[in-house]
Amino acid sequence: MSRIDLRKAIRNGVFLLDGAMGTQLFARGIAPGVCNDAINIESSEIVADIHRAYLQAGSDAIITNTFGANRYALARHGHADKVYVINRAGAELARQAAGEERYVLGDIGPTGDFLEPLGQLKACDVRAAFAEQARGLLDGGVDGFIIETMTALDELEVAIKAVESLESGLPVFASMAFDKAGSDYRTMMGVDVPTAVTKMIASGVDAVGFNCGTATLNEYVTLAHKYVSAARSTGIGVAVFAEPNAGKPELVDGAAVYRVTPEEFAAAAKQIHAAGVHILGGCCGTAPAFIAALAAALK
Repeated sequence: MSRIDLRKAIRNGVFLLDGAMGTQLFARGIAPGVCNDAINIESSEIVADIHRAYLQAGSDAIITNTFGANRYALARHGHADKVYVINRAGAELARQAAGEERYVLGDIGPTGDFLEPLGQLKACDVRAAFAEQARGLLDGGVDGFIIETMTALDELEVAIKAVESLESGLPVFASMAFDKAGSDYRTMMGVDVPTAVTKMIASGVDAVGFNCGTATLNEYVTLAHKYVSAARSTGIGVAVFAEPNAGKPELVDGAAVYRVTPEEFAAAAKQIHAAGVHILGGCCGTAPAFIAALAAALK
């Protein structure tokens, strides 16, 4: 491969991830409520087109369309028996689009349920489910894994162990979703930033970050400062990444609407970068135009 090792690449200046997948699927006619992950095998060209758009915008790495492709999430759509096929297809689509010049991260999102004792999921079963998903991504040709939008540390830790069980040696990015809680930030399950960052770094991941959540752009900037401070306090040189939404959404006729422009997003990203975050992308509400604005502002 002509590209340098991913672990080196994420420490070599600004490294851009892509933006939202769901937003772009909706923009291309996929109806809300459809299993977005199954589009990998049902209408693969739509997904490939989104990947190409982000690459053309300037993404150094694209993320597979497999956020909900674990057996629990897929079962809600009647696709529990297609975990491997959907994940491998998602990885292959991204790999083909990225070629040998850019990178592909295999996306692993939460199950949507809770582990015992809060819920009924057994840790061993969840680990097996995430390992099954990761195997499909690995066989499809990913360069690393991104475990994102987690709100519970126990589920995140199980996901990390599941990926590590494959012994692929590939980099792992781990991310949690935070909301503003008074003067602080916490996940839906009450995890604060220092606890999240310390636990993630202790698990041995290559990069720790935040994505999604319900924050304004200014609040994401503050969150970035807290993340970098928490990471540095450990004394371990782990990279920090950020995938903010396009600001805080407004509810209009039952739908989330994002008012932030690509230029406003890029301006906030410059502040996040100045805080010490060198790996940046976008989450809900972002599009290729947002990544193009990031590339223009930071590269």
